[in-house]
Amino acid sequence: MGRRRVMAGQRLGLLTPLALLGLLVGLADLSHGFAGEDEDYYMQELLTREQLNQVRVQEKPAASTPDMHEQPSQSPTKKAPKGDAGSGRQTGKTTADGKTVKTPNKKAEKSKKSAAKSATGTSDGGRQYNSMNEECPPMGLETLRIDDFQLHASTTKRYGLGAHRGRLNIQAGIYEDDLYDGAWCAGIDDPLQWFEVDARRLTKFTGVITQGRSSLWSSDWVTSYKVMVSNDSHTWITLKNGSKDLIFIGNREKEIPVRNMLPEPVVGRYIRVNPRSWFHSGSVCMRVEILGCPMPDPNNYYHRRNEVITTDNLDFRHHSYKEMRQLMKVVNEMCPNITRIYNIGKSHSGLKLYAIEISDNPGEHEVGEPEFRYTAGSHGNEVLGRELLLLLMQFMCLEYRSGNQRIRHLVAETRIHLLPSLNPDGYEKAFEAVAVETRALIAWMEKIPFVLGGNIQGGELVVTFPYDKTRSQGVAREQTPTPDDHVFRWLAFSYASTHRLMTAANRRVCHTEDFAKEDGTINGASWHTAAGSMNDFSYLHTNCFEFSMYVGCDKFPHESELPEEWENNRESLLVFMEQVHRGIKGVVRDLQGRGIANAIVSVQGIGHDIRTASDGDYWRLLNPGEYRVTAKAEGYSITSKKCEVGYEMGATSCNFIIGRTNLSRIKEIMEKFNKRPIRLPVSQLQARRTREMRLGT
Repeated sequence: MGRRRVMAGQRLGLLTPLALLGLLVGLADLSHGFAGEDEDYYMQELLTREQLNQVRVQEKPAASTPDMHEQPSQSPTKKAPKGDAGSGRQTGKTTADGKTVKTPNKKAEKSKKSAAKSATGTSDGGRQYNSMNEECPPMGLETLRIDDFQLHASTTKRYGLGAHRGRLNIQAGIYEDDLYDGAWCAGIDDPLQWFEVDARRLTKFTGVITQGRSSLWSSDWVTSYKVMVSNDSHTWITLKNGSKDLIFIGNREKEIPVRNMLPEPVVGRYIRVNPRSWFHSGSVCMRVEILGCPMPDPNNYYHRRNEVITTDNLDFRHHSYKEMRQLMKVVNEMCPNITRIYNIGKSHSGLKLYAIEISDNPGEHEVGEPEFRYTAGSHGNEVLGRELLLLLMQFMCLEYRSGNQRIRHLVAETRIHLLPSLNPDGYEKAFEAVAVETRALIAWMEKIPFVLGGNIQGGELVVTFPYDKTRSQGVAREQTPTPDDHVFRWLAFSYASTHRLMTAANRRVCHTEDFAKEDGTINGASWHTAAGSMNDFSYLHTNCFEFSMYVGCDKFPHESELPEEWENNRESLLVFMEQVHRGIKGVVRDLQGRGIANAIVSVQGIGHDIRTASDGDYWRLLNPGEYRVTAKAEGYSITSKKCEVGYEMGATSCNFIIGRTNLSRIKEIMEKFNKRPIRLPVSQLQARRTREMRLGT
């Protein structure tokens, strides 16, 4: 007990630098008023949803519209265009998933002006009231914290368009059907329809976010709506603008979310969105997120059952590029003996792509020590992977210092590389220059002999493995296994099975596919269409087995949801790293004991070879079993032996000594003498005798 208290005290002490990080970044902002390397275009994208609790509310006078299928006007002096119901003036910064906000930060305002070309799309709906500027985080329709039984609707067009599908950013399948469609759609297109959320406890509601229907074939969105609240689902109170019902301006297209803040917070258990007008050529369809704070209620059964609490004292917040760099520096200063910060290149706009190495000998490749990597942020609008890797580096540093033997062993036996943001420019800029980051990544992969890697992403709950591209011409999706398919499936399952949600039989699907039936894993080519992927490149051109981990339904979780996302993924992140020590390892040497670089190591029955690193060492991921392994190199003889892989963690040593072939020795001698014939005394004697015999005859 005393030891626990001491360790707890040590950890609190270690957190002091992290606690000061916010202050350091704030001071840095005051000293830099210009755009340069620190200009965080990525963060401007990121603000869109992170600022659901910090956005500056702009007052905009507008006449409320109590009628049903009429649209609210934008101002008393300007009519909205006919046929564009409830379009509203929409300004702000647009993210890849189409969300925009106005930022309260002066620097962000300046950045937004300088990047006016990206300032299009959605934002807050038109203001018709004075908001109290008080917000709460999303309740969790998108992240599935709100389950299907908490969503209700007046009518439904069909099951696949039921209330359970009315979640923000939910995606429809390519082939829309009765099961998985892209919104809630009312069975009747009239102003009496409603979409209802049961919070299961008293909640302070502060805002509503809406989208249209996700569909390749239909154009459906709600252009205006009312909001009602209730404590018993029978008696409803409609929000008012003076004596009239308050009409909120909705969407003007189907993908870009529009957020409306309530004029002041309202408390209730139930909240309804009542569509009043919709796109003239479409139907009453919408996707929704509610902003709300649960009121204190320790006796609430549902809250206790669903609550996830972390005991790790980490920096749970969104980080800009500058803040990310500063946090990595803090971790490096806390653990200088086991960390090293370096960059693998620059992005299209010149931002450095920073990585941190965690090992007991940073900066040095050690024979027999495998190289592992996690990357994140390949798309500018995905923040979940970025934040998870920042949390992971904090966690490993703190746990190492506190004496956690599991972490100490992992650091001592593995060279770990974490690249939290492969695309710091943000989606819009990187879309036109993805090749820059890709070239930097490829050069990184070719320089370091990685054995195992994972790219952390959001938007689903599944682990994908190669091949990601089908091999059949003209076929978009089909099972396309690699020669190491069994190994890939084992490794993918190691992550999915230790994730809190991926393999849960009772969890709801994120969008359209129930990956829990596949144990939370899938062959990439059988799931999505791709022209190719870094996973395939890594397998075909390097020694590394690469995976894509989709670790949460929401690509951009609210800050308040980061502790839960960390708890969902912490064990998986560690377990997957430990798998780099599964299989066989060794060194291929010559007769003088020197390591042979670029030697080929083959496993009988598996049509995929690997090559040794510069020191002659290699690692080969394999499932438990007995294998016939062969080592060969140009100019050397071929050697084979049996190597056995057990179920316990730790790679089996399988070393090789190979000698030069006679032909290679002859070639070496000839090259030494510039390929001229070698004159030996015997040859000279033979030549002399031949001449003498000729003279004698």
